Amino acid sequence: MVRAIVVLQARMASTRLPGKVMAMLGSHTLVGHCIRRLQAARVGPVIVATTVGSEDDVVEAEARRLGCEVVRGSVDDVLGRFVMASDVVPSRWVVRATADNPAVDIDSASRLLRVMEECGAEYGLEQGLPYGAAVEVIATSALRRAAELATSAYDREHVTPYVRNHPDAFRVVMPEAPDDVRRPDLRLTVDTADDLEFMRNVLQRAEAGASPSPLPAVCAAADAWLTGHS
Repeated sequence: MVRAIVVLQARMASTRLPGKVMAMLGSHTLVGHCIRRLQAARVGPVIVATTVGSEDDVVEAEARRLGCEVVRGSVDDVLGRFVMASDVVPSRWVVRATADNPAVDIDSASRLLRVMEECGAEYGLEQGLPYGAAVEVIATSALRRAAELATSAYDREHVTPYVRNHPDAFRVVMPEAPDDVRRPDLRLTVDTADDLEFMRNVLQRAEAGASPSPLPAVCAAADAWLTGHS
């Protein structure tokens, strides 16, 4: 059993921007940026959880090209897909990430895991990061309990609300993010075509080398772009 796995949920369907996970941002796809940053976090293997739909064959191919395991399951039961991923590589912890966040904080998962192991929490989420930079961490045992208990379509689709909404049944911790990345005013996610163009420009400025840049560098690039185009 490994300490943690990182499960990245990704699919081609999107209400506002279909196909965005395979859109190019510089030399990498959107999902590729997510995978590279999560791999750089070095907390555990990255498993991509996509759907059984044929449109997501390209997601599987891209994930495997980048060295990830892949699980495929229900379109709507994302929680079920996470349980499938936890069956592939048994672990104590599951880090949840989503494929619309190409600037996810490389260091957030490690900080959360440390806090949670120290205080005995089962679920954690850092507060104050830029929108789209956070990950969630949940104990695998808590994930499985939630999968057994959660019945609403909303809870199954969004994976963690059942845990967050039942603090009497799950030990939840929500620490503040460090000062150098505490930027709740900043949006670093891709929901729309405008978001996609913004993140293309931000990452072009921030990603100077072969390795993904730390979040403070991404925030600085975003500030520079916003200042020049305000």
